[in-house]
Amino acid sequence: MSVLQEQYKTKIAKELFESGDFPNVMQVPKLEKVVISSGIGTNKDREVFKEAEVLLSAITGQKPVATRSRKNIAGFKLREGQNVGLSVTLRGKKMYDFVYRLINIALPRVRDFRGVSGKAFDGFGNYSLGITDQSIFTETNLDKMKHTIGMNIAFVTNTGTTNEDAYKLLELMGMPFAK
Repeated sequence: MSVLQEQYKTKIAKELFESGDFPNVMQVPKLEKVVISSGIGTNKDREVFKEAEVLLSAITGQKPVATRSRKNIAGFKLREGQNVGLSVTLRGKKMYDFVYRLINIALPRVRDFRGVSGKAFDGFGNYSLGITDQSIFTETNLDKMKHTIGMNIAFVTNTGTTNEDAYKLLELMGMPFAK
């Protein structure tokens, strides 16, 4: 079992249950999945796409899925079915391992880090975080990377319609929100 997963089951869930007005232990907020996506674009060559695929699989431990365009848009030189990005959905042990490494290892490596924004909730208890550079992850070999690849990380919770419960959950997990 992951360190963060064990911590959630033994300490965080109990603290959330005691502090909130949840009639049932099963209604306590929890992470359902974490989605890591990277938009590569259309005018990039195949080398950038391959590099991003290797990067995401090294960071997450899963093979990413290519996202394809749905329409033809001449202004963007976009054709239907063309690869435009990559996406990985993490659940279970891999999700907790990734969140633990992100919070405790990767985010503190950001230069002049003052915390992540506490305003990036969507109104349904889901939190999104953007990373502009892959160098904060220790799994990357920067000598083999030629391009800078950014990514979006979405934390999907089961809180439904409240951001406050999701904020408290992520804060107890150790997410460094800016004050």
